[in-house]
Amino acid sequence: MQTRVARIKKIMQADEDVGKIALAVPVLVSRALELFLQDLIDRSYKITLQSGAKTLNSFHLKQCVKRYSSFDFLTEIVNKVPDLGGGESCGDERGLPRRRKFSNGSDPENEEPRSSKMVQFHHMSAELNFLSR
Repeated sequence: MQTRVARIKKIMQADEDVGKIALAVPVLVSRALELFLQDLIDRSYKITLQSGAKTLNSFHLKQCVKRYSSFDFLTEIVNKVPDLGGGESCGDERGLPRRRKFSNGSDPENEEPRSSKMVQFHHMSAELNFLSR
């Protein structure tokens, strides 16, 4: 938490118009950011479940921003981000083959890097990166 608070303070001090910053301010901004992101992700997750998808991706975040007026200020930003998988069928994964579980419960595919999930996480992180700058 300290590094996050220090980073927020550094960002605030980068603005020439900002003078002294009370110790509590970066802590409060950090907590507000946590609550904001939790709300965004919780609402996006509900949209993910409603669409029958198993993976939250950029399409679900965009739908969340469009559905809830409290996120209207993000509309221009999310419109610039391409939908991962494209359209409404992007998250249902019905076209993807299912992994076979072996009798001992192991799944050799889990040993490989989770590239598709990492790509989706990377895109989601990139979309939210503007908040941490």
